[in-house]
This record gives sequence, structure tokens and C-alpha cells, in this order.
Amino acid sequence: MRLLKFWPHAARAGSGRLLVAITVMSMFAMRLDAATPVPGGAAFGDWTRDAPGVVHHITPADLPPPYATQSAANGPQIVPRPAGALPKVPHGFAVEVFASGVAGARLLRSAPNGDIFLAETSEGRIVILHDNGRGKRASVNTFASGLDEPFGLAFYPPGGAPRFLYVGTVGAVLRFPYRSGDAKPEGSAETVARLPADGGHRTRDVAFSRDGRKMFVSVGSTSNDGEDGEAAETRRANVLEFDPDSQGRRIFASGTRNPVGLAIDPVTGALWTAVNERDGLGDNLPPDYVTQLRDGGFYGWPWYYIGDHRDPRHNGEHPELARRVLVPDVLIQPHSAPLQLAFYSGNQFPAAYRNNIFVALHGSWNRAQRTGYKVVRVMLRNGKPTGAYQDFLTGFVTANGDVWGRPVGVGVAPDGSLLVSEDANDTVWRVSYLGGS
Repeated sequence: MRLLKFWPHAARAGSGRLLVAITVMSMFAMRLDAATPVPGGAAFGDWTRDAPGVVHHITPADLPPPYATQSAANGPQIVPRPAGALPKVPHGFAVEVFASGVAGARLLRSAPNGDIFLAETSEGRIVILHDNGRGKRASVNTFASGLDEPFGLAFYPPGGAPRFLYVGTVGAVLRFPYRSGDAKPEGSAETVARLPADGGHRTRDVAFSRDGRKMFVSVGSTSNDGEDGEAAETRRANVLEFDPDSQGRRIFASGTRNPVGLAIDPVTGALWTAVNERDGLGDNLPPDYVTQLRDGGFYGWPWYYIGDHRDPRHNGEHPELARRVLVPDVLIQPHSAPLQLAFYSGNQFPAAYRNNIFVALHGSWNRAQRTGYKVVRVMLRNGKPTGAYQDFLTGFVTANGDVWGRPVGVGVAPDGSLLVSEDANDTVWRVSYLGGS
């Protein structure tokens, strides 16, 4: 087996990284061809090099200078799913359609009773998917409609007996009365918190701390790089903290351009997010990222990125902030667009997956060669990120570069399978582990 060159600086970093990469890929008994490094360094690739089991590790030392390449406009050409096409999964896994015809399928989360709640953001609906067993399509029931671009979903209080479903919409967090098994709300929605709604980046996720005392809400920036001025970004590009009744609002973490998805580590209780970084600096800048958020942490946007790397469009601005910028835990190929993330808490997959993080990468537009369009596994060791991530579900791009699937939501079903929503062809996929070597 030859190792793909997605592990930069292996020679000067010692043999540890190389050994880890070989070990991880060998778990799946996969045979992978060597890839030729692309301009900008071996840390950066594109969809042609993606395959289940491929490990990527980007570090701050791998970043090229700004404008090393021109800024591209290369949006995906969406096509119907080719006849017989299935996403690719590691050896021992199987993939099937769980639900189809779910319009604009976005974020999904499992209710304590096993129902799958899904946001049909463009349709203004929340639907429930009822699992009818392997090999059968889920039945679909509309839970609520007429909402303003719903996205985030969270059950409260945490645990097996929720009393509310919280929904993050563009301008507010709503909550519906809900008891396990309800097909419709028990009453009308109540507005819990008002959120800034103007401008871009309209996804709002919601998560509760393990003890239920804190409600976290993600709010993306209104602009790409702060071009609308600081006043326009008030309460934007950050994760807000409330209590469940909206009292005590404060900024939990800031400088996160577009923190789309939120997740709570079930072991440590730490808050994690997946962040879409800015565009316009070239194919390989700056990395998107997945990170544990520090209370009060500042992640640089719009003046800096990935530590104290200064955005040249903000030369001379806020030099006092440079030393405050935190480096995220896991750097993702730039322009991949990570959206929802979920800790694997099931028992169906091999033990190596337990409490690792799955992340849906929606796919690039601001890159000459496509990247993203897959689901990856962020690798943790003893609960701590290694900085590496591994391709898990790939194959949504055709041989000629057209796109038939764009992953958005990822979640763990009650049986331990992984569910993945994608909004190019309005489908939810189920990935199950069947075993084998």
C-alpha cells in the first residue's frame, strides 16, 4: 500500500504521523494509489483524490500566502443522481436511501423516541421521518410549517423526556411544546430569543449544555470579510449563550465567520462547531475548521485567520487582537463548507468510531478544483482532536465534475447507523455497518 500525500511535512515531523496514517487506512484494508501534490502543497487536494479511508491533516505551517492563486467562481453543476449510483463507504459498511423527496433537506436530529426530525429550510417546514426498517423508505410527516427558513433543532430538556422542540430560524429561536412521539405540536410556537436576521449567512443552529442550563445559538456574519463595516456585524459571526428562556444573553465565542453546526461532546460536555471561513484569498486559503469552542475565545474574523495570519484586506486594523486569536483544533480543506457535525454515540460501528465526530461538507464554489461534497470523520484520541480527518462518505461528484449530492445534515439513528441529508437531490442516506474484514 502506498500512502496518499495528504500528510504534509511527515519527514520533519518524525515517523509518528506516518504510522498513524498507515494504521488508520489499514483498518479498512483499503488499497489506495499515491496522489500527486497539487499547487499550494501536498496538504491540499480536490474531489478526484477523495476516497473512504483517505486521511487529511492540514497545519498552519501548510498555508500558502494570500492570493497565491486567483479567487475562483466555480459553483457546482447539479445533475440528477446517475442510475445505480451510490455514495462510497469504507469496507464493511453499506449505504442505502433512507428517505427521498424531502425538499431542500438540511439539518437533522434524532428525537429521544427514535423519530428523525429534519429541517426543510427552503420550504419553511420541519418534518418527521419514521424509520420503517432497513431496505424500506422512511415515511414522512409534517410537524410544523410556515416557518422562516428553519434550520437548527434541539430537544429540551436534554434526556429522554423532552417538553419542547427548539427551532433556530433566521431571526429567532422558537420553541414548540413537544412530548416524545408527538406527530404535531401540542400548541403554537413561542418566540424564545430574537436574532439578527439581515444579510447573508442565515443558518441558526441550537444546542443545549448537558445540564440544560445553557442554550447556545450560532449566528453567521452578514458579509464575507467585514466589508459592510463593524456596526453591521453586531451580534454576528459568533456563538451566543442564553438560558433556555432567553435570559442572560452573552457572546460565548466570537470571530467565527459562519459557525453553522453546533454539537455537545457527550463525554466532556464541551461545545464544538463547524465554521465556514471567508472567500476571496485564493484556492487554498483560509481553511474551514471544526473546533471545540473556548468560553470567551476569539477566532480572528475578519481581521485574522488561523491564529495571527492577517487578512490583507484589513492591513493595519486592530493589531492588539493578533495575540488573542485562537488556532482551531482541526483545519479542513479550504472552501469545503462544513455544515452539521455529530458525535458518534452509537454502538453499531467499530469501537474506533466511538465519540469521533462526523462532519458534512457541502462543497466548494470559490475554488478552481472542487473540494468537499462528502462526509468526513474528525479523529479524536482519548477525547482530544489529533488535527486529522478522514474521508468516510464520498462519490457525490461524477467523473466529469458534475455534482449529484451535497451533504448538509449528519446524525446518529437509534440503531447506531449514520444518517446523512443532502439538498442537491433531496435525499437522506443511511450508512450501516455490516462487519467483515
